[in-house]
Amino acid sequence: MASILLKNIYKIYPGDVTAVTDFNMEIDDKEFIILVGPSGCGKSTTLRMIAGLEEISKGEIYIGDNLINDVAPKDRDIAMVFQNYALYPHMTVYKNMAFGLELRKVPKDEIRKRVTEAAKILDIEHLLERKPKALSGGQRQRVALGRAMVRNPQVFLLDEPLSNLDAKLRTAMRSEIIKLHKKLETTFVYVTHDQIEAMTMGDRIVVMKDGFIQQVDTPQNLYNYPCNLFVAGFIGAPQMNFLDARVKVADENIIVDFNGNFQFVLTGEKANNLKSYVGKDIVVGIRPEDLKVKYTEELNNYKTKACVDITELMGSEIYIYFDCYGQKLICKTNADTIVKPDIEIEIAFDINKIHFFEKETESAIYH
Repeated sequence: MASILLKNIYKIYPGDVTAVTDFNMEIDDKEFIILVGPSGCGKSTTLRMIAGLEEISKGEIYIGDNLINDVAPKDRDIAMVFQNYALYPHMTVYKNMAFGLELRKVPKDEIRKRVTEAAKILDIEHLLERKPKALSGGQRQRVALGRAMVRNPQVFLLDEPLSNLDAKLRTAMRSEIIKLHKKLETTFVYVTHDQIEAMTMGDRIVVMKDGFIQQVDTPQNLYNYPCNLFVAGFIGAPQMNFLDARVKVADENIIVDFNGNFQFVLTGEKANNLKSYVGKDIVVGIRPEDLKVKYTEELNNYKTKACVDITELMGSEIYIYFDCYGQKLICKTNADTIVKPDIEIEIAFDINKIHFFEKETESAIYH
């Protein structure tokens, strides 16, 4: 079993600086977990505490049934892949991959077998006699993965392993790591600040901010049902649009009013969920793909006017930036949509895709 249990984990540095606060999570055997968040949110610190490279200030970490708080990193049966690869420049690829096994006095035949098998899986057999300086970034990353693989660890810990690669190679290596996880059937814990990596790779995602867990869920649930404004804005590219509004009542109808410039009349479940917010300020969220510049009347969308600021052609899609009565919006739509800057057009909000958040607590009210 390679499940991981983190109970009430804290990391407090000298000067009473708390990097991780009350981190609680159970990671299942063979699960691919992603820790994601902005720089300084505590994700790498959490990973390093699992690895034993950072001392835990409070709490308990278990791998399987074993409490590992006081277990040395080399005895935790984990393997870590770093952002900078950490390869020995004077050693060949073969030696880099074999070095950890040699330290453990593994027989030479077994070392050769493991290194050869890992090199075959990673398609680096032809590179075994080269040194790191003769390798590309992607090849070095494969060697770092291979060095971890040969140990047959219970847990793989990967700390932003793709951040030094160019965009095209990152995409290719994402696929390779997903395939590797399926092939090895081992628990993976992966740290990244890139929410696209998180959305495409993880079984579950842990979104962190300022040392706190914000939400843990599947990629699709995080996207569709963010628990607060931070998660809603962090997950998704371009990020969710947010508009300030106030809940009012008119003719017994629940109204969402946008500073008197335009308003939505709510019905059904949406209206019921906002009744207790009458007279209060809220934040309305809508994803760029759910803002429409082409729509049919039968969709019963909420509509308003907006002025086009700029457009960005992204190949098959186009991003349209609007000024909507002083509030900035982004629409993501088909590239064949033709609009010009400085013109006013009608836009529509998909009625089924609107999110409501509390203004003060930033918590989700209704999706």
